Amino acid sequence: MHDYRRTARHTLCRGLLATILAATAGMAYADRCSTLVEAFGSQLADVSCTDSADLTTANMATTPANNSLPGLPPLAFTPQTDRATIAPDAANRTPIVKVVPGIQLNARIASDPTGQARFLLRLPNDWNGRLVVAGASGTRSEFNGDFAWSDYVVQKGYAYASQNKGTLNLKLSDPSDPLACRLNPASSTWVHFYDNDPGQEFTRWRDYMVLASRLAHQGSRAHYGKKPRYTYAVGTSNGGYQVRRAIETAPEWFDGGVDWEGTFVDAVAPNLLSDLPAAVLNYPDYAAGGRDPVGTAARNIRAAGFPPDIGSGATSLWAMNNASFWEVTLCQWQKRLDPAYDTYGAGPANYNVVARQAVSEVADNIADFATSGRIQRPLVTVAGTMDALLPIDRHARAYARKVAQAHDDGVHHERHSGWRRHHHGEPAYRLYEVQNGNHIETYKALLPQLELIQPHAQHAFDLLVGHVEKGLELPPDQCIARGGNIAELPDQPGHCTVLLAP
Repeated sequence: MHDYRRTARHTLCRGLLATILAATAGMAYADRCSTLVEAFGSQLADVSCTDSADLTTANMATTPANNSLPGLPPLAFTPQTDRATIAPDAANRTPIVKVVPGIQLNARIASDPTGQARFLLRLPNDWNGRLVVAGASGTRSEFNGDFAWSDYVVQKGYAYASQNKGTLNLKLSDPSDPLACRLNPASSTWVHFYDNDPGQEFTRWRDYMVLASRLAHQGSRAHYGKKPRYTYAVGTSNGGYQVRRAIETAPEWFDGGVDWEGTFVDAVAPNLLSDLPAAVLNYPDYAAGGRDPVGTAARNIRAAGFPPDIGSGATSLWAMNNASFWEVTLCQWQKRLDPAYDTYGAGPANYNVVARQAVSEVADNIADFATSGRIQRPLVTVAGTMDALLPIDRHARAYARKVAQAHDDGVHHERHSGWRRHHHGEPAYRLYEVQNGNHIETYKALLPQLELIQPHAQHAFDLLVGHVEKGLELPPDQCIARGGNIAELPDQPGHCTVLLAP
């Protein structure tokens, strides 16, 4: 005969055990956050730490809502918008094939005198012992890389950290504001970039990239009981600039990096202040003249390094850049680096950075955060030939030339000083050019001739890891043909011979 009382007792015991285990697990998770937050002490403020069921963006809570920080005006903090600015459209984003439980911490960096610097840390339960630190494009938040970078690496087990270059994004303004920029020459909308405010010098961009790595190392030790075995820097656009400066100046915090369409900064030229005025000046004549590809206006834009226009009307490549990037970016950088210039009195299209060097401190201000090319860890640049904001010869190729020059200067110094290197060779540098790739991935939906860069940047990351950790040779510099991939034996080594392939 069955003993129902014993069965009932066993069922009750199992239920109590399950309840106790669940409560214990809940306390353990709570303790993990408490331990992590306590490890940072007074370094972080306004901390939010959660036990996340999934650190990928399949979990809606992974990326906060726009305008969700209290006390800020609209557009100052826009995580949902930010993550979509560098990633392709939904159909082409990083595939999410698994759930990644772990800890997510969001906070403000307490030492920042402006009160704007922010830090993000994701620590997967199934950790591979490695860390990825991401830069942020434009003036975007620490959530800028959520689609393009975080989703890719956390599914592989990497811890992930990011920051916002120490600055919030922007707020609506008007022409009476001396730091206001209009969105484009025909726009009645004016915005004020926080990074043009006092105390927001662009030199901070490098510092917060390095600080994010240091904080993430500290968090890893507190959470996992050990620091990462390897740390990699990744970033896009201005975030790619952050990667370059980190690899140039902080080898103790990074083992290698991948910059995707990184911004090049040279004290004289090229830089955004030397290149953008030509596009802003000549585009109205180009549009009014029927968009003649061989007319004077088009030739002047091309002479400044820009790729050919494709498409038609308001959705041509040049038209979209003119509407969204050229003048407003020029204004933003000019107001930070040469604030004495009368932006809308003298005209942004008439800005001449060489002439301004004689009457302002613009050269010194640019030199303060210029890229040197003196890399101290392996670095890969991935860039598109059809980038119409950071033209490839003025940015990606210019940086490659800077790296080569720094190498030659080092060899020259070594030969003439008698100094001998104590390591085996120079850190590897590679430039992978994506034929028909451009700066804005979502433009491909309107201009199908364009190619996506994200899959090549992610592939380059995996190749870099193999190089750093296993000593595998990085594939040589190359042109990645339309529909192709980074190859060990490329059909087109070196630069792409044409910017636009049919």
